[in-house]
Amino acid sequence: MRNRTSLVFLALCAILLPGLATAADEMKKIPDYSLKPRAEVPVEHTWKIEDLYASEADWRAEKERVTADIARIDEVAKGWTASPAAMLSLLDLASAIQMKGARLMAYASHQADTDMGNTRFQAMAGEVRTGFVQLNAKLAFMQPDILALGAERFAAYRKAEPKLDVYRFAVEGILREKDHVLPGEQQRIVALTHLFSGVPASASGMLNNVELPRSEVTLADGGKVRLDQAAYQRLRGSKNAADRSLVMTSFWENQKRFENTLAILVDGAMKQHFFSAQAHRYPDCLSARLFGEDISPDVYQQLIRQVHAFLPALQRYLALKQKMLGLETFRYEDVYAQAVQAIEKTYTFDEARRLITAALKPLGPDYAAGLRRAFDERWMDLYPNQGKESGAYSGGVYGVHPYIKLNYNGDYDAVATTAHELGHAMHSYFSDRSQPFPTADYTTFLAEIASTFNEHLLMHHLLKSEKDDLFKLYILDNYLDGFRGTLFRQTLFAEFELAMHQRVEQGQTLTADWLNQKYLELTRRYYGHDQGVCQVGDYIQSEWSGIPHFYMNYYVFQYSTGIIASLALSDRVAQGDARARDGYLEVLKAGGSDYPLNILKKAGVDMAGPEPYVIALKRFDRLVGEMEKIVARLRKQKKN
Repeated sequence: MRNRTSLVFLALCAILLPGLATAADEMKKIPDYSLKPRAEVPVEHTWKIEDLYASEADWRAEKERVTADIARIDEVAKGWTASPAAMLSLLDLASAIQMKGARLMAYASHQADTDMGNTRFQAMAGEVRTGFVQLNAKLAFMQPDILALGAERFAAYRKAEPKLDVYRFAVEGILREKDHVLPGEQQRIVALTHLFSGVPASASGMLNNVELPRSEVTLADGGKVRLDQAAYQRLRGSKNAADRSLVMTSFWENQKRFENTLAILVDGAMKQHFFSAQAHRYPDCLSARLFGEDISPDVYQQLIRQVHAFLPALQRYLALKQKMLGLETFRYEDVYAQAVQAIEKTYTFDEARRLITAALKPLGPDYAAGLRRAFDERWMDLYPNQGKESGAYSGGVYGVHPYIKLNYNGDYDAVATTAHELGHAMHSYFSDRSQPFPTADYTTFLAEIASTFNEHLLMHHLLKSEKDDLFKLYILDNYLDGFRGTLFRQTLFAEFELAMHQRVEQGQTLTADWLNQKYLELTRRYYGHDQGVCQVGDYIQSEWSGIPHFYMNYYVFQYSTGIIASLALSDRVAQGDARARDGYLEVLKAGGSDYPLNILKKAGVDMAGPEPYVIALKRFDRLVGEMEKIVARLRKQKKN
């Protein structure tokens, strides 16, 4: 029998939700060009591609100049480490080629993404990729030559030629890896393994996305659905609990039929990582992966420890979600269900601009000026059109400005996505203004901080300014579910990935039985199965087999550390801490001029210690408490 108070809350939602769309909202019209060819989209809604090149003829001319520069490398490379001037000449040439190449690629790829049916742009992008292959082949000698030069001579070169300072971090990074670079012939042989090292990932992707036979289910309304990846992701959050359960269990039980093949592929990928780590004389796979960015394995372990300590906060959220959904038992297949149905609230793009600008005001006038440029100078491509790629992204172009691709539809998620992508854009904007090209590009470890930072400030602003409790509940549920997916779920993945690598390092083979048991054990721990919070069925043991990130060699933990760092920073900035704001802006300006942990530490965030994790996870817990208060208020209103 359902809890009576849950039924009261659901009834309240049913009464109030239809009334949330005001007459003004219903009158708003978001431009719809989804069926129109690219050429018919008003120019004011498109990004200003001509800021890259005024015409395709100019692009072609630049490409020819870059091709000629690549041909010059052989001559300039002769004796390039014999003197400071010779070294500077080659480094400047290589840097200029890379910068121009990135600009060429942006012009071609951005247009290909907004007009995918235009094969001319695809061909242009292909030409640039070919050029990059030629460039990398030409520059293959640089790393061994730098190692032969040595740190002492490079320091003397810098003293004699100060212009070499812009390359210091990159060169010292190569010198730092001296003990892990193999002699020439050995390095060549190990490099040849890249010809087949990606096979496990490619084979798994082909199975999961194309060739694996899919089951068919009959939904509650009588409709039959073939459960491919797209249908699964759409229907796992169905409003109908029976459909959710059917979809989740059927999908993963079907996947289980191929578990032995997929286990062999995962085992092969982990052993390839182990081979590479051993060949380059690292103690283990994790150390090998983190060494290049000077991240201690303790940071990885710290993440797992701190998330374990705050699992009760996740489980508190799940218990609240159960109450809001009116479920007697909360199962893993209910995790993706939306506790508060989408609110019929529409924002024009101008309204989104005002909301985002207000939310990001704590970042100060310099950040606000950058935002104005992004909106006023057509850095963004706003609406869907025929042949435009779905989704959103931001990409910086050094010496020009960032470009943001959106598919704006006016709902709250579109507003949040715009804020997210503007975070990436402002990171590139500040980095490019503050750094020379060789140190402007920031690492993946830092990349998601700026984007999620903006989402945090948007949430903070709405909770302070929004008067409608049901809308607050909607955005909180969406925000916290995103938090669950970005922090808790990705940390679960990170812990599982660590366990897989360690088993291989111990000389063991990853079998389907071991993978199933370990994945089920971790999922039940995180979601509170033994505490009666969330019933995690045996079927989910096969979920590991559908996660492509496990082939990417310790990638997923960066999603978790990114949101931890951004929360630790944004929590203080939102409260008006000027020192924290300035420290965050310095993170954006630092680009890739230092190792990521050093950049964050200068802003007051030490990812090697517990403080940022505790700040972020306590914020999650506080927001769950805020949701509980809103639910209680709505329930009280209904009773009155």
